[in-house]
Amino acid sequence: MKNKKGYTLVEILIALVLGLIILSAIYSLVNMGQKSTFTIERRVAAYQDARTALEMMSMEIQMASYNPRPDFEGGNFWVSSGTCTASTNQSYKGIQAATDSSLTIEMNLDGSSSIGDFANEVINYNYDANNQYISRSTNCTSGNQPFLGDLPGNPRAVRVINTVAVPVFRYFNALGTEIAASSLPAGIPNIARIDITLWVETENPDMHTGQRKRAFYSTSVIPRNHVIIK
Repeated sequence: MKNKKGYTLVEILIALVLGLIILSAIYSLVNMGQKSTFTIERRVAAYQDARTALEMMSMEIQMASYNPRPDFEGGNFWVSSGTCTASTNQSYKGIQAATDSSLTIEMNLDGSSSIGDFANEVINYNYDANNQYISRSTNCTSGNQPFLGDLPGNPRAVRVINTVAVPVFRYFNALGTEIAASSLPAGIPNIARIDITLWVETENPDMHTGQRKRAFYSTSVIPRNHVIIK
């Protein structure tokens, strides 16, 4: 009868150690892949949020001063920003407030004799530089709702990082000359083009570099109803 030789305890221990090393390596690769996928997904979500926000802002701002029934316009048709009461600046029409970080637009969507009596007829965009997000409010409601980004501590994929050198809004007259901030709001009737710039970065840093990914999105909007010669 032949002797049958089995595995020694040392060989079994070595095999177990090698197995654990291999499993640990596989786990590390899978975990790294999952984190990388999460980072990419968050980056895509952040950029998609910014693009969608820019498109929506463009469409709405383009409608500034829209009014299918100009015969309704009198001395009290357009309303003041934030109150929806008759504005003392009727010549501002559907742009009642304009700064480098805030813009209020108005439009007559239902063809009625008043502004603010129908959804989204008064829209305000406001950039909060301290909390790095843009809010949007409608029809002079008191509560601004997060539009792009959110307050720190809340779930958000993107933060808005515009600066004084890179403002959210810039304004130009019909000749293409920029309307200086010092000329606003008096220069509102001369606004013929509005440039929107969104400088954003991902909320979560990249797992490989430890840095947040940044991107620029910009467009120019011509509010045609606002610049119609009266």
